Amino acid sequence: MSDVKSEEPKNQSREWNYHPDLPIPNSPVFAWPPEPRRLAVWFKDSWFSLSERVIILGFAILTWVYFQPPLENCKTLGVEWIAYVYARNLILMTVVTTALHLYFHTWKKQGMVKKYDPRQLATNNGLYSFRSQLWDNVFWTLASGVTIWTAYEVLVLWAMANGYAPMLSWSEHPVLFIFLLFMIPIWSSFHFYWVHRLLHWPPLYKIAHSLHHRNVNVGPWSGLSMHPIEHIIYLSASLIHFLVASHPIHLFFNMQWATLAAATSHVGFESVVIKDKNRLDLGAFHHQLHHRYFECNYGNAEMPWDKWFGSFNDGTAAGKAMTRERLKKMMAKQKGRR
Repeated sequence: MSDVKSEEPKNQSREWNYHPDLPIPNSPVFAWPPEPRRLAVWFKDSWFSLSERVIILGFAILTWVYFQPPLENCKTLGVEWIAYVYARNLILMTVVTTALHLYFHTWKKQGMVKKYDPRQLATNNGLYSFRSQLWDNVFWTLASGVTIWTAYEVLVLWAMANGYAPMLSWSEHPVLFIFLLFMIPIWSSFHFYWVHRLLHWPPLYKIAHSLHHRNVNVGPWSGLSMHPIEHIIYLSASLIHFLVASHPIHLFFNMQWATLAAATSHVGFESVVIKDKNRLDLGAFHHQLHHRYFECNYGNAEMPWDKWFGSFNDGTAAGKAMTRERLKKMMAKQKGRR
């Protein structure tokens, strides 16, 4: 936990109410040459302190222990257990995302402290369904997002129960079991970058991904507010469980990381601040830059795909200029094809 007053950076851009120190870094996991000390601090902060990944992993374990029908019941696609899984996911998504929205955007418990965008969420705006950014986001998250999330989860649980997806048990392979938990955010980052690049292919962007990009100024309900086509593509990360032996806990962590962490990463604030101290890191400025400038930062800071492929905006004036130049070239290339 850190002191906010002592670390508050001076804004290097008038476009933001707040931003972290620039240039923003990628995680040290894939840094070259290796940075052992920075990696150790990152690993400790990510996995051995109160963090969003530890909280979501806790949700995944609780889901398996208390809120999942016996796997034996999943051998047949029955209405009862499928409805239970859907209700569970609906309640979990609603409770977590509503709590974040109320705390930051309705009750404004933090005011503007650590808020990236100086604007409030849009109201009475014809761009959004129901003329409301909030209710537009709620609708697409719950009506499409939770439904497709549940469909993938049901498919994998049914496959595990029937032996079509390889299973891994804690008792027989405890080290591998734990290793795979650590690997899920890495897999998610890999998958997210490549499907996100696909979603920015102009035909798919126009049909589907543009709905998510209505949200330039984001809130927690924006994270999973997507067109059904995008939900199908984005949540296909769950299909890895057909290839890699795993346990339902891995499945739940994978899916809840994709859905609940979408809410936390789009919260619009860098962290929860209580009594002038950072208590919990949340919103990612790396992705906030993507929502502002569109054609940059397709992945996240977990893996430096954007740096490797020349689409990394580090938040500085040079990063912004790079993104604008890249966008000009992309637009010129598209015109040349017509």
